[in-house]
Amino acid sequence: MRSELFGTLPDGTPVHRWTLERSGVRVRVLTYGGIVQSVEIPERWESAGPGDTADGGTVDVVLGCPDLAGYLAHPEPYFGALVGRYANRIGGGRFPLDGRTYHLAQNNGPNSLHGGERGFDKRVWDAEPVGHGVRLTRVSPHGEEGFPGRLTVAATYTLDASGALRIAYEAVTDAPTVVNLTNHTYWNLSGSGNAGGHELRIAAARLTPVDAEQIPTGVFDDVAGTRFDFRAARKVGAGYDHNFALDKGLTASPVEVAELSDPASGRVLSVATTEPGLQLYTADHLDGTGPFAPGDGIALETQHFPDSPNRPEFPSTRLRPGGVYRSETVYGLSVRDFAV
Repeated sequence: MRSELFGTLPDGTPVHRWTLERSGVRVRVLTYGGIVQSVEIPERWESAGPGDTADGGTVDVVLGCPDLAGYLAHPEPYFGALVGRYANRIGGGRFPLDGRTYHLAQNNGPNSLHGGERGFDKRVWDAEPVGHGVRLTRVSPHGEEGFPGRLTVAATYTLDASGALRIAYEAVTDAPTVVNLTNHTYWNLSGSGNAGGHELRIAAARLTPVDAEQIPTGVFDDVAGTRFDFRAARKVGAGYDHNFALDKGLTASPVEVAELSDPASGRVLSVATTEPGLQLYTADHLDGTGPFAPGDGIALETQHFPDSPNRPEFPSTRLRPGGVYRSETVYGLSVRDFAV
């Protein structure tokens, strides 16, 4: 594991890049936005997966920019970013808590999206090495983007013995608040081109339908017989920006909930999480003016549900003094023979 200067922000703040390597997998993480810049795996594994020896070169299976200027020029796709304080949308940019209404930055029409105008994805984090990984920390002051409470946050990125990327989040607060953290990496297991031909399986029989502003209506729809039914693996295609209510619900330890695969290369991504929801986003809004075109990646954002602070029927995202927010997601990489 090593750290190097990646660039400097316009205000002179340095940004560093940490490189994690284990079992044939190389992951690069930036202190700017907690961004996963790259996940490189061997182009071919001689047998079943990352624990085996590599043969040939490597392929990067996530979307990222080659330099800091790229991330500053194209912030809205949230390439690889650590998203918070609240991942996804909060309707109307406001929510009630303990008899008071808090007003947030409205950066998605009337809504607050991914923490506001300058969320966690646009902040520089402190970093320190931990085992086979790096621990990022920062303090979000009371009132940042309208959120109450001084929130102390840690996000730890590690590679386990199999080469899986594990992201563990923790947060504490000095006043009641809401928290919902995720990672916004876009995956493309072929390493280039459009990812719409990937196959996807999600262990979810229901999703949270949304209104015209992409805010959940508060009901749950069954996926059976619809284009949202990914209970058996099938081609992803386009047109998805939806939250799936995972069958397992909220769990203390990560449980596998999704599998993305590229039959052409044989590469497989498994997703295990403690979270109750997963947002499938097929990147249709990438317009090609930046480094990538529509559909070039697929985001699988593990999370609590959108607009939960305004929906008491959803799993709670409230955090109070004395409590600890914890969330963990594991991205496993392997290969499989898809020949019939």
